[in-house]
Amino acid sequence: MKNTDLVKRDLSVVWHPCTQMKDHEWLPMIPIRRAAGVWLEDFEGNRYLDAISSWWVNLFGHANAHINAALSTQSGMLEHVMLAGFTHEAVVELSEKLVAITPSGLDRCFYADNGSAAVEVALKMSFHYWRNSGEHGKTKFITLGNSYHGETLGALAVGNVQLYKDTYGPLLMETFSVPSPDCFNREPGESCAAYSERMFEHMERALAQHAEEVCAVIVEPLVQCAGGMRMYDPVYLQRLRAACDRYRVHLIADEVAVGFGRTGSMFACEQADISPDFLCLSKGLTGGYLPLSVVLTSEAVYQAFYDDYGSLKAFLHSHSYTGNALACRAALATLELFERHDTLAANRRLAGAMAAATAGFAEHEHIAEVRQTGMILAIEMVKDKSQRLSYPWQERRGLRVYEHGLANGVLLRPLGNVVYFMPPYVIEPEQISLLAEVAWQGIHKAVAD
Repeated sequence: MKNTDLVKRDLSVVWHPCTQMKDHEWLPMIPIRRAAGVWLEDFEGNRYLDAISSWWVNLFGHANAHINAALSTQSGMLEHVMLAGFTHEAVVELSEKLVAITPSGLDRCFYADNGSAAVEVALKMSFHYWRNSGEHGKTKFITLGNSYHGETLGALAVGNVQLYKDTYGPLLMETFSVPSPDCFNREPGESCAAYSERMFEHMERALAQHAEEVCAVIVEPLVQCAGGMRMYDPVYLQRLRAACDRYRVHLIADEVAVGFGRTGSMFACEQADISPDFLCLSKGLTGGYLPLSVVLTSEAVYQAFYDDYGSLKAFLHSHSYTGNALACRAALATLELFERHDTLAANRRLAGAMAAATAGFAEHEHIAEVRQTGMILAIEMVKDKSQRLSYPWQERRGLRVYEHGLANGVLLRPLGNVVYFMPPYVIEPEQISLLAEVAWQGIHKAVAD
């Protein structure tokens, strides 16, 4: 089969996500036949280095032999059973492991099947907790500017992507928003920690004013990924945890994108030495194999729902594929790979290689910043470096980098004007060098006029 054959069939029946389908009148779609390690291969033998882990989900490479074997064994025993009134070994074992490796105090696991659904669970669980506790006035949430938490309606409401707000605003609940601690906006000479500390005053004021009506604050710890890989200091999380305790408000940590080693620690919250009231996980949870998400919370939250049936205090949320056995087994196999190899130490070496490969990028006249947190590195293109003036979004400069990458065997999918690397953990230093070289060339082309 040729690439064009499958593309033609696709365009007659499939509607793709995050895509203006009319673009494919001139922008070729890439049909993938197989994948291995960091490489994707199309039907004509062309290979593409997966520099973004297929939307941040793949940790240990495509077609990983260990995960493949675990899934094969599981599929021969049990593929799925409903988790209402039933259970199975994989979900129990996975829950035990997650409770053991996540920050202290997170003792209960509630499963869903994607990151947005995990956020919905956490929002509802927080609201319902306060309701069960007799505090019916707590109905709102505080969010950060530039945040993204998914695309179901509750998740959209607590995010701050303006395009979504403009389009779906009439469908969304009202929230309180405070400016992001995003360190890109710090003053010259100001440290990221000092800026994050200074920006926390906005959150402090919001909590002081609205705590009686707020269920929870929701944040993406350390990195606002969909918001352009903008980063902030762990001190903000420390201040936030203390303030949430002081004002009796829950803290929801959305680690869907940053969990499982992406930021240099197993979970981003560890870098602030805090435990949230709700921890949302997905993406890398199954190593990029199957949809699965989980919300971890405390025994105290669990007990607020534990009562006689007639009290009507039970949590009201379910998905048909909750705790799917195959997905849980893939997650267990992924966690086993962390245990078998010193993955976090290896990632520190790879992160160093990423930093070294891009060391000169910040000198480019149209690159405002090269920033990095662990295995996430971002390069921000700007029209005017002295004023940090962005290129107009209509010019689609990042798309030029994407096209150049594909033409040279690298999958880069910039976020607007931000080129980023978020590769699988099995990438090798020489592949990082290739990635950096292609990105550098692509950026030169993108800003050439």
